[in-house]
Amino acid sequence: MATELKELTKRSENYSAWYNDLVVKADLAEQSAVRGCMVIKPYGYAIWEKMQRRLDLMFKETGAVNAYFPLLIPKSFLSREAEHVEGFAKECAVVTHYRLKTSDSGGGVVVDPDARLEEELIIRPTSETIIWNTYKNWIHSWRDLPLMCNQWCNVMRWEMRTRPFLRTSEFLWQEGHTAHATREEAETEAQRMLKVYARFAEEWMAVPVVQGVKSETERFAGALDTYTIEAMMQDGKALQSGTSHFLGQNFARAFGVTFLNKENKEEYVWATSWGVSTRLIGALIMTHSDDNGLVLPPRLAPLQVVIIPIGKPAQAAQIAGRMEPVVNYLRSKDITVKYDDADNKRPGFKFADYELKGVPVRLVMGGRDLENNTVEVMRRDTLEKETVPFDGIGERVERLLADIQQNIYDKAKRFRDARIYECDSYGEFKERIKDGGFFLCPWDGTAETEARIKEETQATIRCVPFGYEQKPGTDMVSGRPSTRRVIIARSY
Repeated sequence: MATELKELTKRSENYSAWYNDLVVKADLAEQSAVRGCMVIKPYGYAIWEKMQRRLDLMFKETGAVNAYFPLLIPKSFLSREAEHVEGFAKECAVVTHYRLKTSDSGGGVVVDPDARLEEELIIRPTSETIIWNTYKNWIHSWRDLPLMCNQWCNVMRWEMRTRPFLRTSEFLWQEGHTAHATREEAETEAQRMLKVYARFAEEWMAVPVVQGVKSETERFAGALDTYTIEAMMQDGKALQSGTSHFLGQNFARAFGVTFLNKENKEEYVWATSWGVSTRLIGALIMTHSDDNGLVLPPRLAPLQVVIIPIGKPAQAAQIAGRMEPVVNYLRSKDITVKYDDADNKRPGFKFADYELKGVPVRLVMGGRDLENNTVEVMRRDTLEKETVPFDGIGERVERLLADIQQNIYDKAKRFRDARIYECDSYGEFKERIKDGGFFLCPWDGTAETEARIKEETQATIRCVPFGYEQKPGTDMVSGRPSTRRVIIARSY
């Protein structure tokens, strides 16, 4: 394990290599035999399961219910909404045949040319089209609304350059799709789901986020508005961590989804969609972790407390007996705890391994602790150790987990807030953007200016942020009048 840590690239040397190393060495994921796809290992998937569990409860509190829709989408469906198909066309994987056969040369199997599909099927890049084709059979009257479905599934977007969790050809996510009787209801729902995502990011992931609305160029294909939460990673880059879309009536018109309103008049339905993905695991890694490995927020850590006994074999039973009530207490509080008395690994290896994997609290008890009725406590966020009285250790650990959760959020927020800059000079911006950060800059609202910034600096408009004063100014690029400030940053 000492070798593993030694081989973990330092963040200051190469942040990208540090991230890739950590994903592998902390047993989160590994590359698969399929180009651009990853294997999520049990430890990484346990984080995703905790995310799923909490988000699922939060969605259901809003009235959403879970359903499941097909993986394969008829190609003709994607043609019905022009902006949507244009936005995803280059990323689609296409199924053209439905059968294989043994090669005539005996060299394995080949695609049977006689088994070509009459219509090609698209592996879903997102599910708006298949869902709205279904909704037309479910919605007839205002009494059927609102209809609010979510599904947990995988999607495929054929990415050219991939990175585990952040950008892979196949990834796991949830996608919510809601139907409403009025524009106001749909817009309210889209914004409500944005707040759900922001609350989850801050309260569970301990990741501070900026909420805002995307520019027209950056919004979801087929949406009228896209709302986003943007998080800042330790290298100063932005990571889009969740989006909620107001779709207007575009998909309802494309698929003929109408309802009879209370006046018995036929109207098109108003729509939203919203989603987060396993990209959130990448956000966790890059927001909190350090050169010793993962730093995980206790609320999402697969293992929150590890207990390591150190002592002679004769003392093993005594230590186990002393720790049993502690283990039982913590588990009664829904705290995941492991008593690691495996004798095939040295204590030093265990210490380094659990630090690498970001276990929030480590308890160590040895022979001297038995005599003195003490226990050593180490917190992963600060790596601070102290020897404390054993009595009341369960309650102490419970409080410590809450403190760690808050501490890593506060640390990330201080880091983020110190790197949000107001900037009115394009020359200054081009120089400072190299070091990362969120730049609040005046924007004239044109796609032309937006494209120039992206071409010349590799930075993009992340959003028009909520919660910041908007005032008239002058666009730093074009010199034209500006009525709003936007956040511009380089991003993943």
